[in-house]
Amino acid sequence: MKSYKFNKTKLASSLSLILGASVVLPAHGEEESAVEEDVEVIEVTGIRGSLTKAMDIKRSSSGIVEAINAEDIGKFPDSNLAESLQRISGVAIDRDNGEGSQVSVRGFGPDRNLVLLNGRQLPTTTGGRSFDFDNIASELVSGAEVYKTSDASIATGGIGATINILTHRPLNKPGMTATFAVKGMDDTSADDGDITPEFSGLYSNTFMDDKFGISISGSYSERESGNQQAQVGTGWRTFPARINQDWSGSNAGWGGVPYENQVNRPDPAGDANYSVPQTTIYRFEEQQRERVNGQLVLQYAPNDNMTFTLDYTHMNNEVDRQFNEVSAWFTFAPSENVWTDGDVSSPLFYEEDYAANGIGNQDLSMATSSSATKAESDSIGFNFEWQVTDSLWLEVDHHSSDAEETPNSPYGSSNVLSTAAFVRQQAATDFTRDLPILAVRGSSTVTKADYLVTGSFFRNDDNRAEIDQTQFNGKLELDEFGSIDFGASYMKAEKHNRAVQVQRNDWGGVGAAGDLADIAGATEGVHSKFDDVDGGDFKDHPNGPDDYEIVDYYFAWDFDDLRSYAEANYTPDSLSGLVGDCGTQFCASTDYAADTDRFVEEEVTAFYLQWNYEGEIGDMPYDIHIGVRYEETEVDSKSVVPVYDGANWEGDTEIVLQQSGQEALSRSGEYDHTLPNINFNLEVTEEIIFRAAYSETIGRPWYGDIQGGTTVGTQFNKGGASGSSGNPSLEPLESDNYDLSLEWYYDESSYAAIGYFRKDVTNWITNGQIRENLFNIDNPVDGPKYNEAVAAVGGDAGQQRQWIYDNYGDRPEVYMQDGKLIIEGVEEDNEVEFLINVPVNDSVENEFDGFEFAVQHVFWDTGFGMFANYTMVDAGDDYDNRIITGGDYDNTDVYGSNDQVQEGISDTANLVLFYENYGISARLAYNWRDDYLESKGNDTGANPTFVEEYEQIDFNVSYEFANIEGLAVFFEGINITDEYRRKHGRSKYQVMNVTQQGARYSLGARYTF
Repeated sequence: MKSYKFNKTKLASSLSLILGASVVLPAHGEEESAVEEDVEVIEVTGIRGSLTKAMDIKRSSSGIVEAINAEDIGKFPDSNLAESLQRISGVAIDRDNGEGSQVSVRGFGPDRNLVLLNGRQLPTTTGGRSFDFDNIASELVSGAEVYKTSDASIATGGIGATINILTHRPLNKPGMTATFAVKGMDDTSADDGDITPEFSGLYSNTFMDDKFGISISGSYSERESGNQQAQVGTGWRTFPARINQDWSGSNAGWGGVPYENQVNRPDPAGDANYSVPQTTIYRFEEQQRERVNGQLVLQYAPNDNMTFTLDYTHMNNEVDRQFNEVSAWFTFAPSENVWTDGDVSSPLFYEEDYAANGIGNQDLSMATSSSATKAESDSIGFNFEWQVTDSLWLEVDHHSSDAEETPNSPYGSSNVLSTAAFVRQQAATDFTRDLPILAVRGSSTVTKADYLVTGSFFRNDDNRAEIDQTQFNGKLELDEFGSIDFGASYMKAEKHNRAVQVQRNDWGGVGAAGDLADIAGATEGVHSKFDDVDGGDFKDHPNGPDDYEIVDYYFAWDFDDLRSYAEANYTPDSLSGLVGDCGTQFCASTDYAADTDRFVEEEVTAFYLQWNYEGEIGDMPYDIHIGVRYEETEVDSKSVVPVYDGANWEGDTEIVLQQSGQEALSRSGEYDHTLPNINFNLEVTEEIIFRAAYSETIGRPWYGDIQGGTTVGTQFNKGGASGSSGNPSLEPLESDNYDLSLEWYYDESSYAAIGYFRKDVTNWITNGQIRENLFNIDNPVDGPKYNEAVAAVGGDAGQQRQWIYDNYGDRPEVYMQDGKLIIEGVEEDNEVEFLINVPVNDSVENEFDGFEFAVQHVFWDTGFGMFANYTMVDAGDDYDNRIITGGDYDNTDVYGSNDQVQEGISDTANLVLFYENYGISARLAYNWRDDYLESKGNDTGANPTFVEEYEQIDFNVSYEFANIEGLAVFFEGINITDEYRRKHGRSKYQVMNVTQQGARYSLGARYTF
């Protein structure tokens, strides 16, 4: 380790020259004064150097700022930027396929945090405002700063925090620097993956007496990964205890369970509720990713007062996905169940016996999918800094950036091709443990020859975004009166989302038994793949396990073989509905004009002014920063969405809308805000700093919420039809923010800090619901024929359909088509009522507050060190699982509302231990996030989803060769204890999703010269 000398608080300014200061908070004058001081600074690399740099950014900031830095050029602490950010107190991440993709800060989700690249707002490929960190390689990043308090010069949009990602600038590190790294990754989550390569490199040099600099960096990586999932499809349906299946009485409901043949069912006369599952699904997914990143930076400083910077950044991320599924969709035939105690009752065992109830065999479904997407982003920017005089500094920055995520396969960005064997005499699920166990009588002898091709969809989603942003910043020194920061900016952001879906609704099956006997696809085990998650096996069932055939294998259909066979043999002579580009309905379409097309333009004009002053209270130095920012926002939304003129009952649980055309709409909105801020910092001693801050900030609505037009699901079941509508007139969230912090820098690389924060947030955007008879469509499951069928045969949909055919088959609205029974809605039926979700502003005010604790300690010259942090967040009331919101079973008049309960709030903690000496660098990291409410609604209505507590352990070890300067080898592991993620509904027994993701290991080498 290199020797160094620290000179108290002057160090941070000097280090910021090494790192490259953020353009978000210009501090040119402070940097220049630091250079003039006789301060010896020798750059420290490695883990300790990275932590020291981050500590000094925190120490010298004008507000509460956290930072992470590269341990050396091209060497970031984690292989993924989001994984590194989660080491910061208050930062939590969302993972996609086991890798960090989005971040939440202090409980505010990804769309409530503003992500900048070198001080510039980025377009996103997610279709929303949240940045996907999976698109950027950590090797291109020199540092990241998380601004937890506001400053007038910082653009609004991040209520949780503003995150600024910094990349290399050649003039910040004069001379020649080059590094190259190569590694191989073994991702154990892949079922049949290989070791995949990753390459990264950076070249930086300065010329003409360090007046001209060039930096070129790039990375290429491949990853083969996978996951194993157990799901309860669309979720759980919740009912008051009185609801049953007796259609001759007044308490019947689709999905309700009988009073009889139950164990511990909630008392019908009581106030408890109960929930039933819609499905049980096992999904086995494989992914292949290819990511390319590159950046070119040119800088020219003709003199000491001017610097010109031109940069270009490219990000490309291609992902191919394949999965196979096996599932059973519960029909809500009379069920026999075992229930938990309490006001919120869940089935420990849920069972439907079709044979015992005189109902025909149902389907055991197996599906396959193969799709691909490509995310691409390009940004070109120009920056000019000019020290006009000793007291005036100016900066102009402009960038034009675009991002898109588009389909990368003729079969779409997502798809499913389903098959079914109608062998299911009984279906049951054991929910007693973390993994739900599905049993289907008839599954143990099923063969490929029993299967028929059923429904399918092939969908293309095309998300595009563009941002043009110009910023003007200035600083005027006022000598003993401090300084003034001032500036203005203009940004135009455009979001264009298009979608088109080709769908077949042959859920009753096409073809004949034996057709699929020779389709390629191995027979795979189910439960052998879930080696990290425990499930029940019906041994605890009151009747014992003997009556249950556990589903333990599936056919992993070869997608290409099955699709080709189905296309060749099951394409009818005449096609109705949307047709794919291949001329059939077995591929995706690029005819976006035939489906959904939404466009939003957002223009933001801003001005800011901030006074900065330094002084002393007694012998304690302080600095204060008082600012105000004015922003004006205009929103224009245009949309083209489908309209419909009919509904056909085509399967037991499928009512399909019939598209008749499209509708074009245009709407607009605007708002403006004046946002003050004050940051006060007091150096109590040379080692202790006290901070206090107040600011007002806004959080803009999600792009999906301000897109116009109403879209509805193309099919629905007896539970009802639904849709969503945007609202371009939405106002942003408004937050009053209070922060206090006490920081003790007790050694050169060590500190301890405690902070308190509070955010009073109003204008929440909540989900309003309205019921509308859109399109005046007649409903085939709400009319005289349907009611007669229910009275005659009860609640089974298959028997109802057969009764209608037997008794009304001579009518034109009841007919067979290609072997499938169609029942059209006609004038005598009631109209389809749609439950439309509309985002609206709420008047409720929520108070978020919490504490942050952090400690970083280096154990003298031993090489050992650690840092740890813990964040506690409180957002008021917890979600009350007794409450049923909306519809016929609404009980908010009894229990109140969950409207004020906020999503994404949880405590977080990190602990990192490291050793660095004698060429060895080792780090062991532990991350923990408590359980939290993810959402308050899903496909079954206002039912919650909770993400359970999660922890993960990562490590990396490297060795730098003493006899080959610049050469190091490294080994790293991610999620080395094979942790899995689990989500549930109103009870831990109401599992929504279990995802097993496995560990990743990498071995590589890095050479720096």
